[in-house]
Amino acid sequence: MSISASLVKELRERTGAGMMDCKKALSETGGNIEKAVVFLREKGLAAAAKRAGRIAAEGLVESYIHGAGKIGVLVEVNCETDFVAKTEDFKGLVRDIAMQIAASKPEYVSREEISGEVIEKEKDILRAQALNEGKPAKIVDKMVEGRIEKYYKEVCLLEQPFIKNTDITVRQLLTENIARIGENITVRRFARFELGEGLQKKQCDLAMEVEAITQNKSK
Repeated sequence: MSISASLVKELRERTGAGMMDCKKALSETGGNIEKAVVFLREKGLAAAAKRAGRIAAEGLVESYIHGAGKIGVLVEVNCETDFVAKTEDFKGLVRDIAMQIAASKPEYVSREEISGEVIEKEKDILRAQALNEGKPAKIVDKMVEGRIEKYYKEVCLLEQPFIKNTDITVRQLLTENIARIGENITVRRFARFELGEGLQKKQCDLAMEVEAITQNKSK
């Protein structure tokens, strides 16, 4: 089958893979570009896995401000060398991750960061919800496991769908860039700030304290 240069170019732009790899992927998938993307992604997974154990101590700390100063993000993304950290590809990746954090409000980088205590508490809540919905007790545990996976996708950055391409997760985005750039890349930490966040609760708590003091005085 003849593969056009324009198709190869489109696949290269979408994946960042080399020209020969793109040609091979298109040949293997009968010229279907979507299947070719998956083919290269799968190959990239294997390549990225070999780099996962490498130490990534260079990188960037990126700031991102959104909504005229209403939301702010600081994120540290690491790579192996200062050379890669200075490339536009890596800078673009870090900006995308900062925007992801601003838009999707993750609480953790990965599920491994969540304590067992937090997970058990969440499972207890999900179990109670399922029982209150009238679900049979014998299937509740399976439902809880399914819902806890959904919870991970909501609160863990690496589990979230990537905002610019919801067909992949942030973890897959990193994997693709590891394969393309040729270095291990990790998200080390982040902080997200939202204007006024938590103030309403504090005001309510203060109002309750004032009310309690007033009641005590009136006794």
